[in-house]
Amino acid sequence: MSTVTTHQGTAGQGSTRQGSARQGTARRETAEADNLAIASFLLGLPGLLLFNIVLGPIAITLATLALVRGTSRRGRAVLGLVLGVTSLAVLVVTTATSHGVLMDFRS
Repeated sequence: MSTVTTHQGTAGQGSTRQGSARQGTARRETAEADNLAIASFLLGLPGLLLFNIVLGPIAITLATLALVRGTSRRGRAVLGLVLGVTSLAVLVVTTATSHGVLMDFRS
């Protein structure tokens, strides 16, 4: 009878270790998603003025990945997504108003 009790105690410890390993993995995934949200915001902000053809799509991609992975910084990810879309809209408007010319070095 005592052997069964000892065996059950060992099994309980094993499941506790597995639970803490899963919890550590979940924390790591959340931290990675948080980093993606921050990166999307930080790339979307300068993307409004500089290199919007490159930084806009990167900000959109990173924000989408952060939201899909379940970030705890949801507001920052949404803001990065909005900034990325806005930077592409700025690119379209400036290109349309300058008759398709992205840069003019003659002036």
